[in-house]
Amino acid sequence: MREEEKKPTSTIRRILKQRWALSAIYIASAAIILAAAFLLQNSFNDSAKDGKEESAETGKNYGEPSVEVNSNLETIKMPVADADKSVIKKQFYDVNADEKAQEEALVFYNNRYEQNKGIDIAMEDGKSFDVKASLSGNVTKVQDDALLGNLVEVEHEDGVVTRYQSVKDIKVAVGDKVKQGQAIATAGKSQINEEAGVHVHFEIRKDNIALNPLDFVDKQASAIQSATEADKEETPAVEGSEADKETPAVEGSEADKETPAVEGSEADKEETPAVDETDESTDLESGTDEEGSVPGEDTTEESDSLKDSLNQSN
Repeated sequence: MREEEKKPTSTIRRILKQRWALSAIYIASAAIILAAAFLLQNSFNDSAKDGKEESAETGKNYGEPSVEVNSNLETIKMPVADADKSVIKKQFYDVNADEKAQEEALVFYNNRYEQNKGIDIAMEDGKSFDVKASLSGNVTKVQDDALLGNLVEVEHEDGVVTRYQSVKDIKVAVGDKVKQGQAIATAGKSQINEEAGVHVHFEIRKDNIALNPLDFVDKQASAIQSATEADKEETPAVEGSEADKETPAVEGSEADKETPAVEGSEADKEETPAVDETDESTDLESGTDEEGSVPGEDTTEESDSLKDSLNQSN
């Protein structure tokens, strides 16, 4: 009995004593591990692929829209670090303001008056200061201009552009993305508005139309879009179309009908040149004058009738 129990163990030992035994065990173990790893990797890739397909719609254009939406929801700020210590040297020219306010918003340069299309901001102490980005956006223009005092333009969503003029030591370049409150330049001077001293000329434009910045400070950028849409719905388009319909076309057509054609025809009818010519021509063609006699037969017929009467009397 003991000899039979020892046979299996002795067989395993004999196999293990072979030179190839350990190598075979290592290779088999490696094959099993590699197969297991391959199966696990395939199952992981399948699950990851399914997750990507499910979130494909929600993850489309990830990153880009979020920047646009967030910038449109930003609150418009003054382009200075401390607005409480700033003063406005010249206001925006508002067509609806009174005459005095409009006169104060005019810029005089080179014997000409120009409407101020923004606001000129300076510090109370007259010193220079950092010009901050009023909204986040992309820098689209950086221009050296002695007359305007250099300028920087930043483009935002929905055709909104903020412009910073009369600046120096510009810290950004075209193509840069700036965040709200980021320093983009330093306040300077300009030739067109020397009386303002060290200042920054700040503009807000929508589709290249200048707006009053003070109407939108501390409001969301989306308020610009709402305000411009409201202005379009009020009077400009309707009044222009009504004027075009009422005055030019109708008055012109009535004038054409009333005066040129009718008066010309009446004058032609009332005057007699054409009628007289035709009457005279018909008279000449028929060979009669106004009294009904024939000019060519007056002498001959009268002489013949006299001769006949004399002959009859004889």
